[in-house]
Amino acid sequence: MAVDEHGLAPVLAAFYARVRRDPLLAPVFAAAIPDAAWPRHMATIEAFWSSVLFRTGRDKGNPFGAHQALGPLQPAHFARWLALFGETARVHFPAEEAEALQERAERIGASLQAGLFFRPEAAGAELARP
Repeated sequence: MAVDEHGLAPVLAAFYARVRRDPLLAPVFAAAIPDAAWPRHMATIEAFWSSVLFRTGRDKGNPFGAHQALGPLQPAHFARWLALFGETARVHFPAEEAEALQERAERIGASLQAGLFFRPEAAGAELARP
């Protein structure tokens, strides 16, 4: 399967099916997205990845705001999400393409985590300690 819009949609569906069964991630997603809203959420996810990977401009959302609204996210959630993403990508794509997708996912995850978890006041306090 190729990494294009046609090939990406079933991979995203397989990935989010795993997320919805995962002991760590499923409760976060279940609290934020009712079952009836999953088709709309998947359309949003597909538009996001289309924009990120293929520069289609389909996504007009605010991923940071959406993740910020989830509340109790922790770095462990991101680590698990990235692990599942990589496992799913490797099942569906050749190694080189899966690795490229994983690298992109890791950059996105790092950016979201920096916005959600970095506290300049805390970092400044650490630097100020003798």
